[in-house]
Parts: sequence; structure tokens; C-alpha cells
Amino acid sequence: MAEGSLKQVDKPWRVLEFYSGIGGLRYSLMKSGVNAKVVDAFDINDKANDVYELNFGHRPHQGNIQSLTAADLDSYGAHAWLLSPPCQPYTRQGLQKDSGDARAFSFLKILELIPHTSKPPNMLLVENVVGFETSDTHTKMIDILAKTNFVVQEFILSPLQFGVPYSRPRYFCLAKRRPSSFQNQLLNNRLLLCPSPLFGHHDNTVANEYDQSEESWDKVLQSCEPVEKFLEFENHGDQTGTESGFLDSTIVPTDAYGSLEKNDNANGHDSSSLGQYLVPLSLIERWGSVMDIVYPDSKRCCCFTKSYYRYVKGTGSLLATVQPKKKGKSSPLKEQCLRFFTPREVANLHSFPEDFHFPQHISLRQRYALLGNSLSIAVVSPLIRYLFAEPSV
Repeated sequence: MAEGSLKQVDKPWRVLEFYSGIGGLRYSLMKSGVNAKVVDAFDINDKANDVYELNFGHRPHQGNIQSLTAADLDSYGAHAWLLSPPCQPYTRQGLQKDSGDARAFSFLKILELIPHTSKPPNMLLVENVVGFETSDTHTKMIDILAKTNFVVQEFILSPLQFGVPYSRPRYFCLAKRRPSSFQNQLLNNRLLLCPSPLFGHHDNTVANEYDQSEESWDKVLQSCEPVEKFLEFENHGDQTGTESGFLDSTIVPTDAYGSLEKNDNANGHDSSSLGQYLVPLSLIERWGSVMDIVYPDSKRCCCFTKSYYRYVKGTGSLLATVQPKKKGKSSPLKEQCLRFFTPREVANLHSFPEDFHFPQHISLRQRYALLGNSLSIAVVSPLIRYLFAEPSV
């Protein structure tokens, strides 16, 4: 826990969520322990709003955020804004139109409203993909925040640094409006690559010169839980066949390499039908050489994107449910019984709570897409706590 204590207030902090998605920001706020309440949320995706409403009993506003006015924002009296704007304008796979991308317009509009509000927020948290920090949208954001009396601290962090075997580095901007300040003001206006300041480690050099060597990352990986801790179903370790392994209690279709897309209209999740998650042979033949294969005892898996359900290069790791009997020796991929991580397992790797669930009408494809657009609660929760904390007197 950080050395600074949260400022005690008689009433909960009032928080607005922008681009609320399936609730990752709200769950992070809840887990942080901050005395706060979400007064409203905004998201244009109706399916995401269905999920959010089911889990929180409150439906976010579905209109275009660009229609909001300064007076609208003032009416909420919010102390903090949490924002996770669309990442597509800044991704390597995207067109990288940056602020010229229509999906960036609403975020820019919100930023441009800040100087016109009579009750600007005291704190902001912005989450986006790595690459956002070099964008012109970022430049405009920092300029507006500076002109409206905010001080910022920026981070690039991954769940791996929090013990979760999930490589999903993301950019975060924390901003506080003066006279509020961060616990370690020496880190103001800097981009930090390690989470130590979030836990009260105020060594200026450590935060600035975080060791990015292969040896250092090996230590980070060793501190992570194994992937098997995040799986829905028990795996029995090294196997040479499936007779006594992972699939012996599942109902496997005749076409054992049937595609997930064939099951896209199956609304409910049938835990006895794990066969629907097996990787199609056609995908193995096409993408096998570039697939990221992990095992239950692995300490890392790759970021899952919204296109994971139809697997293309770079959309996420696949789980081998049958390992080679001898470590270090490979076996043909189609003999390792590869499967997709289930939506529940992806949610687990995002650190969503056990009681999080999808409405029955949300298809498998939609579940993967919504999770791919979400965020890591394990990372965002301590960031929120750090944001709300005041320096020790």
C-alpha cells in the first residue's frame, strides 16, 4: 500500500466514466478501495451497455459523447473522470490516422470542453494503447491539461508487472488539478515504465530508469502466477494423448477442429462442450508457424484482441492442452490439441471478478470482441488508488 493516505471526505468522490465498455473502469474503481461512486457512464456500443447494465444495474448513456456540452458535464459535479477512448486510431494494425480518425473526435471534444466548464474535474485517468504517447492526440491532451492547471504523471504498464501472466502493455495518463498533487511530485510530467510509485516506492531513479533487460523481464515472469490459475477447466499437465487429459470429460464434435464461428450463435456457455473452442485445422495449417502457443504452466500469454475468435496473427495466445512428454521437445501442433481461451478465461486474465457475466443473448464472437476492447483491472485499480491518494503530511 502506498505511504500516502487517501484524502478523507464526508461524501464519496463523484466519478464519470467515458467509454465505459463492459465495466473494467468501474470494477477497477471498486477494487481500489476508494470511497467513490459512479454518477454516470457513457458508451456508444449497445452490446457493451447490455453487459454493463446486467452487472451494475445501471445502463450507460448510449448517445454520441460529442453531443455533450460543458453545461452537461458541470451538471454532474464530478470530481474525477475515467476515460478509455477508442484505441484504433493509434494501433499498429490500424490506419494510424491519429487525431484525423473519426473515432478520436469524441475524446478530443471532451478535452476541449474542460476549459469551458465551471466545475472541471479534480482528477483524470486516461487509458489507451502503447503508441498513443507519441500521437498528436496525446500532444493536444497534454497541452489542454497544462493550460487548465493539471499536472500529469504517465505510465506504460503491463499485467505481467502485477503477477498476472498476461502481456498487455498499455499507456496511462494520470492528471490532478492544482492545488492537488501526487505523492511523489518529482515524477510529474514524466513517462514511467514500472509500477513502484503506485506502492509507495519513491525512488526517483528506479521509476525513471526501470531495467528493461531480458534478465529483468525473466524475473518479472517468474513472479507471475501460471496460466492454469486462470483457466475454467483443470488440466492434468504433461500428456502424450487425450485419453487421460484435458478433453476426456468434454463433448467433442465429430469435426474436432470445428471453427468457433460455427458456434457464434450459441448464446449460452456450455462448459461441457469445450470442443467448440478447439482450433480449426485450417487455421493451424495457415498460421501454425506464427501462433503463440502457451501451456498451463506458462507464465505469460499474449494480449487478446477483439478479433481473437477468428484468429489471425497477433490476436492472442492459444492453449496447448496436451504437452510434449519431454520438456523442450516439440510435437506437431495438431497433436497438442490446441484450443482458444474461453471468454471466462480471458475475463480472468483481465482480472474481472468471478461474479462478472454476460447476458445470454451476447454471442461468442461479441464476448471476445468486448473483452478485447476492455482493460486490466489488476493494473488500473492501483493506478486509481494512486490517483486519489494525497501526499502524506
